[in-house]
Amino acid sequence: MRLPILILASVASVTEAAGTESTPVERLVAREIHEILPADGIGGAAVAVRIGGRTLFLNYRAADTAQGRPITSDSLFNIASLRKLFEATLLAQAVQQGELTLDDPVARHVVELQHAGYMRDATVGQLAAHTSGLSLPQDYDPWPDWGYTLPEFVRTLQAWTPDRSLSPGQEHVYTHAGFVLLQLVLERRFAMPIAELMQQRLLRPLGLSSTVVPAAGAYGRAALAPDLMQRTVQGYSPKGAPIGAPGDQQTYYDFPGTGQMFSTPRDLAVFLAAHLGELPGHEALQLAMKATQQTQVFYGPRNAQALAWEVNYNFAPPIIEKNAGLNNTSGYIGMLPDHKLGIVILANRGSQHAAEMGRRVLPELARAVTASQRPLLIPPPSSGGDAQPSTPAAPQRLNEPVLP
Repeated sequence: MRLPILILASVASVTEAAGTESTPVERLVAREIHEILPADGIGGAAVAVRIGGRTLFLNYRAADTAQGRPITSDSLFNIASLRKLFEATLLAQAVQQGELTLDDPVARHVVELQHAGYMRDATVGQLAAHTSGLSLPQDYDPWPDWGYTLPEFVRTLQAWTPDRSLSPGQEHVYTHAGFVLLQLVLERRFAMPIAELMQQRLLRPLGLSSTVVPAAGAYGRAALAPDLMQRTVQGYSPKGAPIGAPGDQQTYYDFPGTGQMFSTPRDLAVFLAAHLGELPGHEALQLAMKATQQTQVFYGPRNAQALAWEVNYNFAPPIIEKNAGLNNTSGYIGMLPDHKLGIVILANRGSQHAAEMGRRVLPELARAVTASQRPLLIPPPSSGGDAQPSTPAAPQRLNEPVLP
């Protein structure tokens, strides 16, 4: 197959992933992965590329450097704000089924806000599109050292007003608190905890058996099942120091369901494939997922907000994406739905440039697919599992469908 010079020219600079059986996609990812693989060798990354109806998994370095435990496609990561995509999907599904509308006042479902001031007029759709105006100290740096119980959170919302003249829907303000409130809306509407709602409506139907909203455990560590905890990565600071134990969970909200979700590259690849409309038998859910990708509001000349997703018009075609990160984890999902292309990037180290990498890889793959007129840039599925890396920096490779 003749590939564009754009990809072929990158091969000479690749050392980590190139091999006699490496593919153009592997070589492209290997060229770009150095941005999130610091030179000190601490931590690692997992990448899943969705292309040609299949997924290529590439795993680099260590899930736990001290133990020498490698990252695999089944390593469990704290996915931070990627969780917002799941709640937005639940919301879109409920709208599709007539159980909610985006114009529902939040106070219709969280009745404690019916006599609030500003938040009484906010809508469910505004929460998901970050246009409610809500912003608490816990949303931005400098991060405070205090948080909220559920009664404290509700009282804060009842009294909250913006620091300037503003009405809900007037301005895009990225807010974590808004998605905590969206969680409450969903729990109240369906009379079940968010973890159970996720399992019933999303995770179980899609076969995402390694994706979970865990209860809070002791010492800030998620209460994960033993088989999941054994696969959980150690998180590292931007400078490479361990932060917390595997399963570290960070939240300002001291009530059930408000910690981060955990998932694996393999599960997120299925979630991505569903968002691309490539999972037979899930047509209704995939229609709801498509709705989450539609632009709701522009917050810059070439940047727009969908429902949790962001639409980056700096690229042609625009990239639908979500960035995520804590001080010990970094993540990104990006996709080009019309090209049936997508990428998942997870790193067990804070402040790595996962989004920048994804924004370089996706347009290059799109150009390669268009120029070659052959979407399959990866080999046929193999029958084996993940291959072990020959060195700590080399990738593990697995080519296989992601159908559950």
